[in-house]
Amino acid sequence: MTIKTVGLIGAGLMGHGIGKNVVEKGFGLVTMAHRNREPVEDLVKRGAKEAKSVAEIVKASDLVILCVTGTPQVEDNVYGPNGILANGKPGLIVADCSTAVPDSTKKIAADCAAKGIIFVDTPMTRTPKEAEAGKLGLMVGGDKAVLEKIRPVLSTFSDLIIHTGDVGTAHQVKLINNFLSLGNAAIAAEAITVAAKAGVDMAALRDIVMGGGAASVMFGRLINVPLSDDDSHARFAIRNARKDLRYYTNMTENMPVASPIAEAIHQIYVLADTLGYGERFVPRLIDMMIKNMGGK
Repeated sequence: MTIKTVGLIGAGLMGHGIGKNVVEKGFGLVTMAHRNREPVEDLVKRGAKEAKSVAEIVKASDLVILCVTGTPQVEDNVYGPNGILANGKPGLIVADCSTAVPDSTKKIAADCAAKGIIFVDTPMTRTPKEAEAGKLGLMVGGDKAVLEKIRPVLSTFSDLIIHTGDVGTAHQVKLINNFLSLGNAAIAAEAITVAAKAGVDMAALRDIVMGGGAASVMFGRLINVPLSDDDSHARFAIRNARKDLRYYTNMTENMPVASPIAEAIHQIYVLADTLGYGERFVPRLIDMMIKNMGGK
């Protein structure tokens, strides 16, 4: 089956860029609004069609891309009465770009297969900026033949596509990747907070760190907060980071593998969320830490 029409569930911060590239690069697109209509209205102006329900999207599509918050939202879209299992036709392919629990992904794939629907996990790396530019990184778990079938669509919004193995393995890799990046962000936030308390010249700190072995992508993004009050370089909500780290520690507990560093880092994000920073972007960990020590 040639993919002609793509359904997008989740036209949000990342999903808008995905949808924009899909529709502008030759595929039909069907999507729907959730809480914010602005991204969908923009996609419609670019040639997409707006649906009124998930069922309508599923029935109209050859490939459905899920780009939602996490496992509860994925499961709701799959198992709900208006969802994928109830309305998908045999041969439909579902690509889950969300960050989700691998065990749930495996169960969903099995339940979909029983109805002739193919489910693969395709979580993302990078930021909304790369989503808009069509330069996301994707991990793909599932049959290689399925990947090749959907690659023309995936390539509209990604320039790095890595096959990780069977269904569920991409979500495992994604959680490990996010543990590393969010852990680096927490370490960078603490280092920058200490530097602020000490009165360190932030430009000098940036130059020495980024020129040596302590350099990290996350430090390079977070240092923009004290330099220019700019948190746009890591547009990922602290509450979502908290969720992803919990998924990671749940995965390690089920192995079982001890993950004391991840548990400690998770608590930093829990604290930030509890103190009211949940909707702020990850660089605002710095604000939380400075406030906690009585600074500005």
